[in-house]
Amino acid sequence: MTTVVVQIPCLNEAETLPAVIREIPRSIAGVDRVLVLVIDDGSTDGTADLARSLGADRVVRFPRNRGLASAFRAGLEAALEMGADIVVNTDGDGQYPGDAIPELVRPVLEHRADMVIGDRNPGAVPHFSPLKRLLQRFGNSVMRRATGTDVSDAASGFRAFSRQAALRLNLFGSFTYTMETLVQAGFKDITIASVPITARRVARPSRLFRSVPEYLARTGTSILRIWMTYKPLAVFFRLGAVFLAVACLIGLRFLWYWLHGQGGGKIQSLILAAILAIIGVNTLLLALVADLIAANRMLLEEILVRLKRAHLGEQGVLGDEPVAPGGENSRAGRT
Repeated sequence: MTTVVVQIPCLNEAETLPAVIREIPRSIAGVDRVLVLVIDDGSTDGTADLARSLGADRVVRFPRNRGLASAFRAGLEAALEMGADIVVNTDGDGQYPGDAIPELVRPVLEHRADMVIGDRNPGAVPHFSPLKRLLQRFGNSVMRRATGTDVSDAASGFRAFSRQAALRLNLFGSFTYTMETLVQAGFKDITIASVPITARRVARPSRLFRSVPEYLARTGTSILRIWMTYKPLAVFFRLGAVFLAVACLIGLRFLWYWLHGQGGGKIQSLILAAILAIIGVNTLLLALVADLIAANRMLLEEILVRLKRAHLGEQGVLGDEPVAPGGENSRAGRT
């Protein structure tokens, strides 16, 4: 039995949630059942009670607001407990079309991908401002370089995950999940696909951030932190190389003056070069230590996957490849 769980993180979405749930298709070709999961992130407008009255199969409610990433993470855990072979994430504001869910899950059903992103073509969305379209194009370019993928809508929250991809994702941020899941997918070789969708205009302002600079700062910080977590050797080695290169240039400048008998007045350059060289060497040593820690982290994450499987009553070898829906390691495959 193949199960799709559609999770909807919500924060005060009582006005739009009825239309979102009604639009979710309860019948999809190749899928035996479609379940609806609502994660109420500390709403004060009765979103949780409304979700239950609208027929949501499960409602997870936080007593206070924890942030979108925390709601998404809790949704993944609850969806896996519900027996999901595919987890679909959509927003409670009605931005993403529910009738596009069958196309979104198709690459997973056909074993072509383990993560599928609904591509809004953000560089050409008419209701986005010119600045937002420009920032979206720039952000997508940065994400492609950071993750080694060809994703063209990194900020889209309309996504589908295979069960094994959901098991392997370990989010630790609190701001947003969109960038972090992409970076992890790139580092963990999770296959990503995109399907085109048409996003709707959302009338209310974003509840995720108050201004574009805040969004850029928090997103950039998240990307850098994840990059340092999974690729510390590359980050710190480059940083250390920069310090050493500057130290060499300043040292060569001092040496030139010294050879020409003018070194006495350039002692400050020698001191600065020595300080930068020490920082550079220490940074390179830090790169080696951080790389060892990252290797241990990867081992711990593989162990965590096994613990999750044990908790869910599944079997699988450490570090095995993602299994498509209905495969021998999936819950549905054993029922």
